[in-house]
Amino acid sequence: MGGHDGSSSDISFAGRFASSAIAACFAEICTIPLDTAKVRLQLQKKAATGDKVAQLKYRGMLGTVATIAREEGLAALWKGIIPGLHRQCLYGGLRIGLYDPIKSFYVGNDYVGDVPLSKKILAGLTTGALAISVANPTDLVKVRLQAEGKLPPGVPKRYSGSLNAYSTIVKQEGLAALWTGIGPNIARNAIINAAELASYDQIKQTVLKIPGFSDNVFTHLLAGLGAGFFAVCIGSPVDVVKSRMMGDSTYKSTLDCFIKTLRNDGPFAFYKGFIPNFGRLGSWNVIMFLTLEQVKLVFMRQT
Repeated sequence: MGGHDGSSSDISFAGRFASSAIAACFAEICTIPLDTAKVRLQLQKKAATGDKVAQLKYRGMLGTVATIAREEGLAALWKGIIPGLHRQCLYGGLRIGLYDPIKSFYVGNDYVGDVPLSKKILAGLTTGALAISVANPTDLVKVRLQAEGKLPPGVPKRYSGSLNAYSTIVKQEGLAALWTGIGPNIARNAIINAAELASYDQIKQTVLKIPGFSDNVFTHLLAGLGAGFFAVCIGSPVDVVKSRMMGDSTYKSTLDCFIKTLRNDGPFAFYKGFIPNFGRLGSWNVIMFLTLEQVKLVFMRQT
């Protein structure tokens, strides 16, 4: 991440893709327990009786993490890590690796000065949409595995692992099923990607103009936290719809899922899991951007 004339131009696309994938995978490993808690909270619905207190199994980020660990074991918090890493290699590598080249394309090669925020947002929307169009199957399998809780005795698991999940979904639901939820997923990832990358870029650019600040770990930390906060505020409603569509095949369309969620659970349902989502995305962005900035330096030294 940097200005139009920044150091990122000294790295090849392969180097950008590799450094982005490495940083995204490392952040995924560190934060997937929070993502699992977020998915469980988002998929949780009110009972038909409306008895919210009695029926809600998961309450809060730490409570959800503790419940999963107690009932299913610590390993359950890392359910979906394999497709999660598949996703970050593809999605993370493409969305972040393509951001600077796409941003340069939108402003033109001869552009001098700070890139306008509007172009940064447009670049983030573009790379997020392109990347998730490729990586949607990995996202689907990750959510399916995370959504599967502790089953009653004698009830077999739907999937024995990530590869089995891919093949089972194709056999039972068809190849196109791997792109279930592609509409809200493109919307969600384009919006969140733009919020993350454009805000990180903009915050970093602004902070570096303040006397006493330099391009160091503290600046990356501030920009990463800001990126996570903006991403959650803007992307939570679409994220909830995406998780529900991927975890529950009864929804007919994105609009159907949105209307049923609004009618059955109320408007605040779209911010279900907000705290774990911010804990997840905030920490994910800090870890990812800190790692990315350091890994990019390694690739730059080798060019």
